[in-house]
Amino acid sequence: MKTHKSLIVIVILVIGTLLVGCENTNDPKYNPPADHTVSQGGYMHKSGLNQPLTNCVSCHGNDLRGGNTGVSCFECHGTKW
Repeated sequence: MKTHKSLIVIVILVIGTLLVGCENTNDPKYNPPADHTVSQGGYMHKSGLNQPLTNCVSCHGNDLRGGNTGVSCFECHGTKW
């Protein structure tokens, strides 16, 4: 019986983690442009996302801290960019 309860707790934790991990796309303030068709970590990016200093600066600014979008790449990517 104890194993059964442990299994239920594990299942609940896994489901809860998945729901929290998908939370960003359910946020009504999260509204990426239509050309952002590549999903990375639950967030949509424009193609060429692996070359941000070439492909992302026109909207997110030369320093990728928001530009005219007001969305900083550092919010999700930390110091990677």
